[in-house]
Amino acid sequence: MTTQAIRETAASPSPGTYWQWRGQSIYYVQAGQKRSGRPPLLLIHGFGASTDHWRKNIAELSNDFEVWAIDLLGFGRSSKPDWQYGGDLWRDQLHDFITEVIGQPVVLAGNSLGGYSALCVAAQRPNAAAGVVLLNSAGPFTDTKVPTQKSPLQQFIGDLARSVLLQPWASFLLFQYVRQRSMIRKTLSQVYLDQSAVTDQLVEEIYRPSCDEGAHKVFASVFKSPQGEKIDVLLNQLTCPLLLLWGEADPWMNAKQRGAMFRQYYPQLTEHYLQAGHCPHDEVPEQVNAILRDWVLENASVGSSNAIASA
Repeated sequence: MTTQAIRETAASPSPGTYWQWRGQSIYYVQAGQKRSGRPPLLLIHGFGASTDHWRKNIAELSNDFEVWAIDLLGFGRSSKPDWQYGGDLWRDQLHDFITEVIGQPVVLAGNSLGGYSALCVAAQRPNAAAGVVLLNSAGPFTDTKVPTQKSPLQQFIGDLARSVLLQPWASFLLFQYVRQRSMIRKTLSQVYLDQSAVTDQLVEEIYRPSCDEGAHKVFASVFKSPQGEKIDVLLNQLTCPLLLLWGEADPWMNAKQRGAMFRQYYPQLTEHYLQAGHCPHDEVPEQVNAILRDWVLENASVGSSNAIASA
């Protein structure tokens, strides 16, 4: 299926429903049918995005798999309580969703923040994962470099900036600035290689959840939450197949460098570098869908039909 055909097929996001988790409403989408010997796919968006960001993938992948997509707590159509957000929270949300709603191990596919959350599940809750696919995944590696000594002035300015951003009024003002449609479009234009993929619909899908009550506090939590587990630690715990998909024109991360770091800790992984930016699943969906489909059928199908309870 061509990119144009995928865009036309996925013009409208799939309708979803809600699941109650820890007293909060979690939005999710389900498409396709269970297939014997093929694990379901669970698609996880990045920071500020939602299940809508996967519409070009759900439409085609559901021809071959049962496909689920979920809004992480704090994003999309899910509730936005004033909680501390981080990898552990989203790991538990995803694991409970797989256990309670899907009912069998899945292939988790996540972009950016969603990739980090997917890796947390696959590494720390292995009974829930038949495989994991990371698309320009976020998350820190252990810093093995000797830190350079900052001057007293540099240290003071850094500490001051952090303390200001921790103030509710400062993070609120910053949120109001970056959530403007013009700023969303500008940011997307910087991280997408194909500018034709930056549509009014995409901008609106990111803008709309920012109007929800509590959205600014979720944004502020980025500056307050402790850093999650390091990727190298998670890779040392990982036992399932791993696929890396990189949009190598991503200005936010050096894909080749990060890819080499992943290979250092998990040499048995598979990886592909694509002519795209930070969100290859949305920018070159036909390539991502084809690679993901073939990899899952070849690497993640054995034993995937077992229920989690017996895993």
